[in-house]
Amino acid sequence: MNFRKSTFSYGNSNCVEVAASADGVAVRDSKHQDGPVLRFTGPEWEAFLAGVRNGEFDQERLGG
Repeated sequence: MNFRKSTFSYGNSNCVEVAASADGVAVRDSKHQDGPVLRFTGPEWEAFLAGVRNGEFDQERLGG
């Protein structure tokens, strides 16, 4: 898989990386590239992105 970081990453290695997979999307911690990989189906990933776009994970909404 070809993982990539967001263009919004600032080079401090506190990032996640994503890659397309045969069955959806894979996500890993950029600091631990040999560590665990989270896998999401296409519909799960689209639901997550919709939540991000709608502000569902903003710190204010999460109580942070």
